Amino acid sequence: MEKFITLFSTAVPLFIDNIDTDQIIPARFLKLTTKSDFGKNLFRDWRYDSNGKIKKNFILNKKKYSGNILITGKNFGCGSSREHAAWAIRDYGFKVVISNIFADIFKQNALNNGLLTIELKKDFINLIYKKIFLNPNILFEINLEQQYVKFENNKELFKIDDFKKKCFINGYDDIELLFSIKKKIEIFEKKNIYN
Repeated sequence: MEKFITLFSTAVPLFIDNIDTDQIIPARFLKLTTKSDFGKNLFRDWRYDSNGKIKKNFILNKKKYSGNILITGKNFGCGSSREHAAWAIRDYGFKVVISNIFADIFKQNALNNGLLTIELKKDFINLIYKKIFLNPNILFEINLEQQYVKFENNKELFKIDDFKKKCFINGYDDIELLFSIKKKIEIFEKKNIYN
């Protein structure tokens, strides 16, 4: 997993509530056996028409919006528990998704796959939307160590599980973290099992 400490990026505003995992990555694209190549089908039915032509009005198809941060409406990632949704978002290039609330299973799948989910107060997200529609080039700072999102003169703190924070900062998934402390585990076992 890639280390994540601080990110400076523009953002893509997708102000839609209750986006479910089938909208994020439709079931017909779940046949791949690796985590790559899902990004091209992210929001497939919203990005393309039935003939495969780009829908120019969809936010991801507008060139003025880009970046590694996706800002969404409430209850993002609801629906089925497909891990592929997090894979598709990450493979597309997003490193962070911001919402005021996530579906629990999606949130865990995202964090387990190196996609940082940040929950912020609704008022702060509304402020972001107002500002970003006026200026799509606003630069956001995501600081994981100090747990804040900042843009212009606006700053909001966020919470994250200490274990997941440690994993992101060190670039470990759950298993890699265990391998990083393998020696400590072996020493503990020798002291406590063989005595």
